[in-house]
Amino acid sequence: MGILHRAAALFAAGLALSAPFASHAQAPAWPNKPVRLAIGLPPGGGGDPLARAFAQRMSTAWGQQVIVDNKPGANTMVATDSVAKSVPDGYSLLFAIDVGVTVNPHLYAKVPYDPIKDLTPITQTNTFATVLVAHPSVQANTIAELVALAKAQPGKITYSSMGAGSQMHMLTEMLGNKAGVNFLHVPYKGIPQMTAAVLAGEVGFTWVGVFTTRPMVAAGRLKAIGYGAGKRSRFLPDLPTFSEAGYPDVDMPVWFGIMGPAGMPRSLVERIHRDMLAIVNDPEFRDRELLNRAYEPSGLGPDDFAALIKRELAVRAELVRVSGARVE
Repeated sequence: MGILHRAAALFAAGLALSAPFASHAQAPAWPNKPVRLAIGLPPGGGGDPLARAFAQRMSTAWGQQVIVDNKPGANTMVATDSVAKSVPDGYSLLFAIDVGVTVNPHLYAKVPYDPIKDLTPITQTNTFATVLVAHPSVQANTIAELVALAKAQPGKITYSSMGAGSQMHMLTEMLGNKAGVNFLHVPYKGIPQMTAAVLAGEVGFTWVGVFTTRPMVAAGRLKAIGYGAGKRSRFLPDLPTFSEAGYPDVDMPVWFGIMGPAGMPRSLVERIHRDMLAIVNDPEFRDRELLNRAYEPSGLGPDDFAALIKRELAVRAELVRVSGARVE
């Protein structure tokens, strides 16, 4: 009888020891419901088509719907804040744009989130550089000639942007600061309006993406002056960068990436990064959704992405200071 009692006790003890592991093993796998991917742009605008392309592939990889949640407003702050204040369980992610993370904290007097403390970097998906383009009537074909023209006509060479604090505004003011010249800023409501202004000759120049630039330059409607990245574009290989012209501070590509709220489990962060990296490196997706649209694939991991954000926070502080932009 004693042997039976001992056997029963050992069996019960075994059940007790295995209970935590059984409970863990039965925990629902992620994801077991739809995932929200917030983006601070309206449907169809800017990087929204790219976010939707990623969401489709993420849905396939995870076996759950990934819903793009468009939350435009306050220079992407509405979307960014909505994720920063979410539960860190992986069901609320952000299709982050650099402006919301590295520019807004310097541009706005009040930002409802701390980009370092309230967000978890997961992966940088890609980068995107812009081209300084001018109306054909502008008597300059290179960066040096544009600077010389501005020196000869102080404050009279006009440029369009999406408004104070936009990438176009800050890059132009940085160029003016480094070259010792003044350009006249003419803000517009959005990219279509500011581009139309240059096409019509209402202003001298602006900044647009390579994908948009190529057909307009080929048709002679615009001329490309300089490329805002550290290396030349495969689409416009003859167009020099600002670094080559002596203005490295103006070579500042935009980036996109996936972020989540602070406090996400490291294992989940690494899982999402691995899956996103597989999407970025998929030849079909890479060619059709990234390279063909003049996006540069990235795939930076959580630690490298976090380090990049910290570096760029310092760089963008100087960019905002030079531009003189401030939103109360």
